[in-house]
Amino acid sequence: MTRTTTTLTTAATTARERVFAMMDADGDRVVTRHDYLSRIDRTVRATGRTEDDPLVVAARAEGARAWGAMDADGDGRLTFDEYAAWVDAEKFDTVCRFALGALFDLADADADGALDAGEFTALRTALNNRSENAAAAFDALDTDRDGRVTRAAYLAAIRAYVVGESSPMGEVLY
Repeated sequence: MTRTTTTLTTAATTARERVFAMMDADGDRVVTRHDYLSRIDRTVRATGRTEDDPLVVAARAEGARAWGAMDADGDGRLTFDEYAAWVDAEKFDTVCRFALGALFDLADADADGALDAGEFTALRTALNNRSENAAAAFDALDTDRDGRVTRAAYLAAIRAYVVGESSPMGEVLY
């Protein structure tokens, strides 16, 4: 293993442990289908959307697709080792980006492609992030200080964090 790979692996492992803990809704160190898909339920409740909303339908479809990709053995359970072995930049780009983007879209009340601080906090809290870190994460992503975080900036920050690259949002989540 090269030195760069070792450093990346350490940073990525730490990030993946934290992301896994957020997905593990009941804290039993195993992410079940229910744990994973409950993120959508919490986001729907936080945003006040109805089940027939096309964005809810899309989020549920993307969530189910992401779960199916992560739960490769189909046992309905995802251990940290399974998740860590599965997730990488390619999986983020082809699977996670769509599931997380659909959740972002649920929180984007005016459909302008950006979240204000309230929408951002509602989304992050629904995704099982500590609410006390939402303001710092928002500020880290709102680099132009216009009071908005774009979908692209949000997804890029999560991608960077998960693959072990420097991420302004990832740095302030814990």
